Amino acid sequence: MDFFYMPGSAPCRSVIMTAKALGVELNKKLLNVMEGEQLKPEFLKINPQHTIPTIVDDGFALWESRAILIYLVEKYGKDDSLYPKNPKEQALVNQRLYFDMGVLFKSFYDYYSPLFRLNKPGDPEDYKKVESAFSLLDTFLEGQQYVAGSNLTIADIAILASVSTFVAMNFELKNYPNVAKWYENAQKVTPGWNENWEGLLQMKEWFEAKMKHLKA
Repeated sequence: MDFFYMPGSAPCRSVIMTAKALGVELNKKLLNVMEGEQLKPEFLKINPQHTIPTIVDDGFALWESRAILIYLVEKYGKDDSLYPKNPKEQALVNQRLYFDMGVLFKSFYDYYSPLFRLNKPGDPEDYKKVESAFSLLDTFLEGQQYVAGSNLTIADIAILASVSTFVAMNFELKNYPNVAKWYENAQKVTPGWNENWEGLLQMKEWFEAKMKHLKA
């Protein structure tokens, strides 16, 4: 299975961790979006939206990370623990995935993208949205070890990819005790965590270089 990705991308890292949990081998193809490689004609034929992550599984192309996670589990999962078949349990996982996409990870993008793209600090109003997203996640995790149900699911994996990205950007979890407790456990029980962290270290190094440039 071909896998077009960048190591620093949270959505890409969620696919890596899910594939690891399933024992699926990924033929990794690094795509440097900062250099515009996603706009090359050969990649546009695969994915007209030119986004990562993108997979090609026996000729079947798919993008949008959360769709990829569901596809991988439904095709390669030996059971339904990562993505339950029970309608109510599955709906909860889906809700958390949409929360990650539309609230949590979106808040990361909105606040940090000016730094990445324009070399300037994010808007304080957007930072408030980050704090709001974490407050909601903290509420979801009240009395819970996992974000959706009683065991690890792809919702945990997707949100772990996002939360670890915030942590790499020096975001503090101390004001969100339920998130902090979940995060500590998730690192231990999620397959592929080490590779997730390796990708984050590359991003962290780049982020810190950006911050030095801003302070100079």
